[in-house]
Amino acid sequence: MNIDLSSKIALVGASTQGLGFATAVCLANCGANVFLMARNKEKLINAVAKLPITSEGQKHGYLVADFSDYLSFKKIIEDFFSRNEIDILINNTNGPRATSALDAELSDYESAFNTLFKTVVETTMLAIPQMINKGRGRIINVSSSSIVEPINNLVLSNAIRSATAAWAKTLANEVGQYDITVNNILTGNFDTERIEQLISNQASTTGISNEKIRAERMDKIPMKRMGRPEEFGYLVSFLASDLASYITGTDIPIDGGLLKSR
Repeated sequence: MNIDLSSKIALVGASTQGLGFATAVCLANCGANVFLMARNKEKLINAVAKLPITSEGQKHGYLVADFSDYLSFKKIIEDFFSRNEIDILINNTNGPRATSALDAELSDYESAFNTLFKTVVETTMLAIPQMINKGRGRIINVSSSSIVEPINNLVLSNAIRSATAAWAKTLANEVGQYDITVNNILTGNFDTERIEQLISNQASTTGISNEKIRAERMDKIPMKRMGRPEEFGYLVSFLASDLASYITGTDIPIDGGLLKSR
């Protein structure tokens, strides 16, 4: 089985490191032309230079955009779609700060909503008309296992990602007739900068060492290890391909068996 994304154009959010960059590398390895999107221009330039070239004429690019500044993001993404067409959209955004339900302020929810929901909807609704015209499209939302089993001290992510997942299911029902698929990936613990940040935050709050918290996390995972970023990229590449053309409206866990309910 060969995943061939030659001539396809992908836009990948938050893609200078971690799961976003691993996804971009996998898509490029399958032949896709990849646009990276993040807020740091220097990191974007360095990341684009590392993307593989596997086919003649394959080109990669980048888009400087800050998910946390919605009004600025809206202008930038509208300009991008006025000049570019895409076939594959990977909605991946910066995670909101860690906080409990008791400590979160309304302003925190508003900020998380702008970052995790509004930017995703804005980008997707700009891509949809292009995909309808092409008669094909792939929309993949990088979400979290927390929408099924909420994670302590991550109330902002728990709440807003759940809303985004419900919106995505509704959208999938409406655009399936155009051969456009919409899926959510429920991410577990992967060996990335983000997970190290969460572990450090938990350590500073509880007084428990980073090493012990990391070990406790892995012990709860049936496979007894963190995921490798490229393993995430493999799943995205499959969902982006024609091989997954009958998979839509789903929440797909990739968590080493961590979720107990799915």
